[in-house]
Amino acid sequence: MEFYHGTPYWPTMESQPSSTLQSRLPASHYDVLIVGTGMSGSLCALTLARSGLHPVMLDERALGTGSSSANTGLLQYSNDVMLCDLIQQIGEKPAVRFYRLCLEAINELEQTAQSLNGSCDFFRRKSFYYASALTHVAKLKKEYATLLTHGFPVRFLNPAQIESAYGFSKHGAMLTTGDAEVNPLKFCRTIHETLLEHHEADILGQTSLLDIHEDEDGVSVQTTAGSFRTSAIIFATGYAPPPFLNENRALINRTYAIATAPVANLDRYWPEQALIWETRRPYLYLRTTVDQRIIAGGLDEKKNELPDQQTIDTHAVRLKKEIEKLFPNLPITVDYAWGALFGESNDNLPYIGRHPKRKHLYYLLGYGGNGTVYSMLGSIILRDLLLKGNSPDADLFRLDR
Repeated sequence: MEFYHGTPYWPTMESQPSSTLQSRLPASHYDVLIVGTGMSGSLCALTLARSGLHPVMLDERALGTGSSSANTGLLQYSNDVMLCDLIQQIGEKPAVRFYRLCLEAINELEQTAQSLNGSCDFFRRKSFYYASALTHVAKLKKEYATLLTHGFPVRFLNPAQIESAYGFSKHGAMLTTGDAEVNPLKFCRTIHETLLEHHEADILGQTSLLDIHEDEDGVSVQTTAGSFRTSAIIFATGYAPPPFLNENRALINRTYAIATAPVANLDRYWPEQALIWETRRPYLYLRTTVDQRIIAGGLDEKKNELPDQQTIDTHAVRLKKEIEKLFPNLPITVDYAWGALFGESNDNLPYIGRHPKRKHLYYLLGYGGNGTVYSMLGSIILRDLLLKGNSPDADLFRLDR
């Protein structure tokens, strides 16, 4: 299954071919097999390895070249569903806990990035969330009050404050702290390099899973690289249909993104290079890169097939115009443009946990706009399930909800 079409920005920054970052042959036994070497699989492998387990990662394609290559790398504790709406949906305590887990996960991501052998361009950022229309201000203020009541770091900005700080006009905005940005492909690669250098995990790239056989003590696994035993399997397969589940729990849609040419003196126009997004749905979002490019994404469509190049080019022009509306004085040229598939769940929460009927199979499915954040919090939940047999947060993300 292909997850993107066009030319995403991150692979152009790669200095080492992904095929060189893998083990040669599998061992006879592992504590856990992780299927998928993208963001979810990588974070899970690192978390488990540093908890004393010996994992092996497996991917049928070159390492990290699925949806992680098209990921735009915004890390936010706020979600596509506002906290005030999520409280109405699932109740106050679990909704606030979910938001709290997302904020804690960003802190964990920062610690993880700092612990790796190389840089993955992780930077803490504020998020500027603006009202797209005057009629959206009341809802945005409600969300601000909800976040503030529950202790989340947030400010509300009026039009005059926005104009003074950002140089453009909006009806109102929230400014949150605690968010971040990352180069997602570099993050995955650096995790792979660190795991292999310290012999903490094995990695089998361009290797297919052929068959599994469960018994009381674990799972016998057959792959194109050889056979081995494992005590558990975690499927971190991104937006592909998850194996051994009766139904796909993701609604597959498509989105678009561009990366501009480097912009001189970007700091003068963009205070603190905060992440920017809006209340309109589908929403526009923007961030910057270490080489002073602007990445913009959005224009989501409820279509589950990849766009052709002409469609990508058309949407790239639209995204460029959206940047120019905010920053009319910036010279914008589009260097990269791509379209990608992404998955969402019906209730806006990821699926994390053990298979409802098969005790050795687990899943880390970070559906939604905060996939990397969900991957981090999910890795911690799965670690606790494997090592302790339970997690206080597992029920919120169970597969049979």
